[in-house]
Amino acid sequence: MNRSDKNAPGKGDRFQKRGSFGKPGFRPAGAKRAPAKDKAPGRNKAPGKDNAPGRDKTPGTAGSARLTALKALYDVYYQGSYSNLSLDKQLKSARLSPEDRRLATNIFYQCVEHRMKTEFLLSPFIKQPPEQIVTCILHVAAAQILYLDRIPPFAAVNEAVNQARLYKREEAAGFVNVVLRNLIRARDAGTLNAIDKTAEPKKYLETEYSASPDTVEMLMDAYGFEEAEKLLAYRPEERYDTLRPNLLKSSDELLERFLDENGYEWKSSPVPHAHLVRNAGALIDSEGYKQGLFSIQGQSAILAAMAVKPRRGMNVLDACAAPGGKAACLCELMEGSGRVYAWDLHEHRVELMKQNAKRLGLDNLRCAVRDACDTKEDMICGMDAVLIDAPCSGLGVMADKPDIKYHLTHAKESEIVLTQQKLLNTCCEYVKRGGALVYSTCTVLPRENEEMIRRFLLEHAEFRPDEDVSWLPEKLRPLSKDGMLLLLGHRDGLEGFFIARLKRVL
Repeated sequence: MNRSDKNAPGKGDRFQKRGSFGKPGFRPAGAKRAPAKDKAPGRNKAPGKDNAPGRDKTPGTAGSARLTALKALYDVYYQGSYSNLSLDKQLKSARLSPEDRRLATNIFYQCVEHRMKTEFLLSPFIKQPPEQIVTCILHVAAAQILYLDRIPPFAAVNEAVNQARLYKREEAAGFVNVVLRNLIRARDAGTLNAIDKTAEPKKYLETEYSASPDTVEMLMDAYGFEEAEKLLAYRPEERYDTLRPNLLKSSDELLERFLDENGYEWKSSPVPHAHLVRNAGALIDSEGYKQGLFSIQGQSAILAAMAVKPRRGMNVLDACAAPGGKAACLCELMEGSGRVYAWDLHEHRVELMKQNAKRLGLDNLRCAVRDACDTKEDMICGMDAVLIDAPCSGLGVMADKPDIKYHLTHAKESEIVLTQQKLLNTCCEYVKRGGALVYSTCTVLPRENEEMIRRFLLEHAEFRPDEDVSWLPEKLRPLSKDGMLLLLGHRDGLEGFFIARLKRVL
């Protein structure tokens, strides 16, 4: 995993490898086989531009919410794209109305969220796996039939048939029609495929919540069945984005006035300076954002920056900084004084941090392309604080990035753990005596969190847990133990996150 891609599932661990649906032909279970043809329209083709929905140039299709969802889904399922990036790309090119953007987004995330469950529910009606584009068409329609209340089933079926024809899959059009009508009949009759939760608890969690066997096993080993199910099932009751004022140019009061004057619905957060705003995405195009008056940043990420306890004149290293939100927060809390060094492995991500620093007016931010696992000799014992927001398995943010949970494997986590250990062992050298080392992740797995820190402390007698919780909001202080804070979405209403604050004493 790239150390800078903290939450993103690894591209090499796709749930379905490209070409995994490469079996020739397809037909509904129980249907008669069609007569052989030289080039049957339904025959699976090798993956490539002829199959990829993103390549379609048919006039008049750009405004289709379902087609936009289909294109984004294909990229996630078979091109290894990250869900948020794929959807953003398709939405930008589709020119949809706000209502259709919401529909496309809803359909897409229902597909990604329920991928394995949908395959399981469709499986009784499919004898041979269809080609990739047809699989995506089925999932887009099934998501509307199974998980959305406001779309008539006939509309979902008709659109799926039209999509098959759009991609010149005439034989597939009939196949799609039969499979989806069988699905509707089974749903209405209450005879959909099911797994006994008591008899097969692990299989139940894998299927019901579309998680890889290794993901389920790790969560069950750490938390037991009931808590693992809560972690997998958690979805916030309301969706908000978190806005934080740029403390060098604005304030909480000015941001609140800006939101009120522009008709945004918002509420306060227990996290200092955090404002929870509905439909905040549109604010990226506002003059206030362009002028650097505020940032969009998760509540738990703000807490990780606050754990540094920044003050005027400090020298701070943010070792895995991209996309730069925590580094910016540190600069602002230090009132533009001192230095914040922000590192990332990739030049394009460092360039984005520099652009953000310019937008916000952060003269005390120093961005650089650097591998934080390689020791920089001239910085040893030179930092008042070091923040390591380490790459991790990302299971704390499954609600926002549902594809994470079916990419994770034991082997992948072992690679991540080794990187985390290297980062801690290297970057701890930069902390001066009396300084702070803050380690954070957006996962809930003990191996990457509490166990990682306990092992580090056994090997580094110069560090001790800092049990001062003055940096934490009053509501969250009881959750801190031995200098470590674990946040769980279903319990605490924040992004799943882990933060440890250590102090160098020798």
